[in-house]
Amino acid sequence: MNRNRAGRRVATIALMVLALAASATGQGRFGTINADIVDPGSVANRPDHSASGAGAGSAARIDNSASPSTASPSGIGGGLQITGAPSNSVPWSIVILLTGLTLIPSVLVCMTPFARLLIVFHFLRQALGLQTTPSNQTLIGLSMILTFFLMQPVANKIYVDSFVPMQGGQITAIEALTRAEAPLREFMSRFVREKDVALFIELAKEPRPASPNDLSMRVLLPAYILSELKAGFQIGTVLFLPFLIVDMVVASITTSVGMFQLPPVVISTPLKLLLFLIVDGWHLLIGSLMRSFQ
Repeated sequence: MNRNRAGRRVATIALMVLALAASATGQGRFGTINADIVDPGSVANRPDHSASGAGAGSAARIDNSASPSTASPSGIGGGLQITGAPSNSVPWSIVILLTGLTLIPSVLVCMTPFARLLIVFHFLRQALGLQTTPSNQTLIGLSMILTFFLMQPVANKIYVDSFVPMQGGQITAIEALTRAEAPLREFMSRFVREKDVALFIELAKEPRPASPNDLSMRVLLPAYILSELKAGFQIGTVLFLPFLIVDMVVASITTSVGMFQLPPVVISTPLKLLLFLIVDGWHLLIGSLMRSFQ
């Protein structure tokens, strides 16, 4: 008996909930229809019992439905626009910006003395017989600092001649890039080899320029990086020779005395480090590298 009474109560409560839900749904549906179809003037002419209840509810729903429509999509398309891109071009701008940021380090490495400096430092580490000291991060950091030291006058000239007028609205971004080419062209033309320039002029099938200022960046950039690689390997080879002589002398001595079980590197590495410190190798090396760019 108790189970039957509990079941009847649950069924009654469920029916009441369904009825309330149906009435609320029907009221909301009719209110929405009234908000969309009924003219506001006709609502005002209705009797008080219909206008006071349903009219007030429909007016409230009119306000609620009108609020989302006020947020026009102009904020979406009002961002950064790119000619030729869709109206919503903010994602394209982000893609182009990130692509440019990923290419900037490689371009700067090919247009600065960074490559030559890093090659020479790696040759020095191999000549000393040290595999991980100084570490790669240390050598890269040292090369970047020295590159900044060498390129600071060029960067300052680019900033004054191109960036400041562009920031003031005097020139466009394209004109600023054109002005920035002149200091870089002057710097790279001082250290590029004529042989490398002639090679890329022949490959590009361009007419022979009358002066270095007439070289296109298409020819000057690969010729400059090729010249920097050659210069770096030349300096590294010359740097390698004194330490190679030490290795050969130590190897011949250990072999002549019958020390076959002792690797020559165990003796030659401390001797090379001692020689490098006695002559103040870091001072001589970096001083010679800096003077090679003057």
